[in-house]
Amino acid sequence: MGEKAIFSPDFGARASGRISGRILGTEGMEEWTGRSSHIRGTMRSMRKMRPEVRRTSSKHKDRGRLTRLHAVLLAAALAGCAVGPDFRRPTPPAVSSYTSEALPDTTAASPVAGGAPQRFVFGEEIPSRWWSLFRSEALDRLIRQALSDSPTLAAAQATLRVAEENRRAQFGALLPNVDGNATAGRQKISGASFGLPENTSSSFTLYNASVSVSYALDLFGGTRRELEALGAEVDFQRFQREGAWLTLTANLVTTAVQEAALRAQIRATREIVEAEEQQLALVERQFQLGGVSRPDVLAQQAQLAQTRATLPPLEKQLAQIRHRLAVLAGRFPGDAGTLPEFDLDGMSLPQELPVSLPSSLARQRPDIRAAEELLHAASARIGVATANLYPQVALTGSLGSEAARGKDLFGSGTSVWSLGGGMLQPVFRGGELTARRRAAVAAYDQAEAQYRETVLLAFQNVADALRALEMDAQALKAQADAESAAKAALDLARQAFRLGGASYLTLLNAERQHQQARIGLVQAQAARFSDTAALFQALGGGWWNREPEDGMSTTSRND
Repeated sequence: MGEKAIFSPDFGARASGRISGRILGTEGMEEWTGRSSHIRGTMRSMRKMRPEVRRTSSKHKDRGRLTRLHAVLLAAALAGCAVGPDFRRPTPPAVSSYTSEALPDTTAASPVAGGAPQRFVFGEEIPSRWWSLFRSEALDRLIRQALSDSPTLAAAQATLRVAEENRRAQFGALLPNVDGNATAGRQKISGASFGLPENTSSSFTLYNASVSVSYALDLFGGTRRELEALGAEVDFQRFQREGAWLTLTANLVTTAVQEAALRAQIRATREIVEAEEQQLALVERQFQLGGVSRPDVLAQQAQLAQTRATLPPLEKQLAQIRHRLAVLAGRFPGDAGTLPEFDLDGMSLPQELPVSLPSSLARQRPDIRAAEELLHAASARIGVATANLYPQVALTGSLGSEAARGKDLFGSGTSVWSLGGGMLQPVFRGGELTARRRAAVAAYDQAEAQYRETVLLAFQNVADALRALEMDAQALKAQADAESAAKAALDLARQAFRLGGASYLTLLNAERQHQQARIGLVQAQAARFSDTAALFQALGGGWWNREPEDGMSTTSRND
């Protein structure tokens, strides 16, 4: 009876027309009438199969009919269909590449640290501990500590437990409710209550102990659909936790790279300051000998002061990065001094980059899987809203003892029992139930659009990272050439200035160019490390390859 919910651009319109078209009368009465006829036909068939029952006494015949009715209702409850669409996992996007233009087999190489060429290996599995490819023991140690102490992961794990317990609680709705009850009370009644005003009033004490049972039959699958929706929410929280894991590890790597880059910039700036101090001493000696003018000395002093002025902002950024690193690791900023320090020389750039196939990305990105589970939950809640249009059947019963004295409970002649059933069919609710069902269909359309958007953004992330790595390699090569040329020009300018073959303005320009080229080279080196981490994050981080000892389940109900 369930309908198929298939991911397609026009699913919302088709789903709305198809599902709502099944409700022809007020609040689903017509379809229920057909089902009632089917049950009555089944009961007639059972009576035809057992002609000897009709020859029994009236009492036995009533009991037989009641027994058969109970059997029919039980069978309907156990084998009842679940109304609403049956969820079907969206098919992977039909794309064969991430970028419009083919990527090179390897990136450009540069004769500097971090300048090794990188090769894209399509279809290769991504390791779950992808950060280990940077071959930094300090980074590995920091990430292990962060995964153990991070409050972000602890919160994500707790949220998952909430969803799991909510789903377990919903299981109870599929089973009978059994309650025990014990009461003791004293009351006074008047004969007038029974139409006998001449009788005197009397008082008595009544003790009661009983067990009651109630069972709501899930004939149309409303409870099962809600259970399905809660199961999807469990998987949603599981993928949210995987996303938090991936985001935390990627942030730790990129923050460590930023720290290493800042340290390299600070070191390069201090070396430039030292060289400019030596140059200032030379200019001052030449000024004393009459070789240069006073403005030349002032210009060199100004250049040295400007270079020194770039150090405090870099040191401020380094302190803030250290504070951020401490918080990511689950520590206070005051504990930043206990964390390892990072340097670009202590990291190795991965030379082989595993790249998932486009057809696999939708199953590997935690955010796409989470969006899929939201789509699943929205589909199930269409079934919940549809089931609310149909009759609700409940069975109740109780068995116990009632006596005027406590010691007589459960004695002879004190037993009491009751057995009953009820059916509630919505007839007129002012359009409330059908409107709620239309809202559920609209919520599915919203979840479907958000799923498509998530998939598109995921492919954009991968394409951006791949192109960034290609361009980063070229930028580093160009920056390395620029730094080498600027260094050669500076050496020549200094030598010529000492011999009086170049003006001070030429030397000053050469110093500025070399300073810019040196800092640009460090930034280009760091960009390759950062964008490599961004690629691993964009591809999902390899969570599906994680070992069980990592302490996190990596599967969902749909895997």
